Amino acid sequence: MRIYLDVSCLNRPFDDQRQPRIRLEAEAVAIIFERVDAGILDHVSSQMAEIEIAAIADEERRRRVIELLPAPDARIALSEAVLNRAEILSKIGFKPADAAHVASAEAGGADVLLTCDDRMMRCAHRQPATLDVRVENPLQWVEEKTHASDT
Repeated sequence: MRIYLDVSCLNRPFDDQRQPRIRLEAEAVAIIFERVDAGILDHVSSQMAEIEIAAIADEERRRRVIELLPAPDARIALSEAVLNRAEILSKIGFKPADAAHVASAEAGGADVLLTCDDRMMRCAHRQPATLDVRVENPLQWVEEKTHASDT
């Protein structure tokens, strides 16, 4: 299974863990990376993630988040086709950066795009038939996959 984690997911392990939601999402992201490391999941990302990560002000945090990106050959370029698709997605309600993530995940053949961004998920869930990738919260997705393997 091919997964795409947006920058909100990549940042989650470094966010304030005193908030229960953040701590649980960070644990879910850790489980996902354990599965990536074990070869169970295939992690793809994009130039859009690189751009957002480059804007992180804290140098140490930026370095740590960069380390979570997959190898450069698993990062989708912001090609003309991706940018055109992102423009279409922007017109149906996605913020431009979110649209670029969705378009990149689609171009990279991701089965699921994981995000901690509630607004992005709501937008995706309003029109799932228009997307070629499923958009989910990492905690809910890990719980769903764990429950499915238990049955």
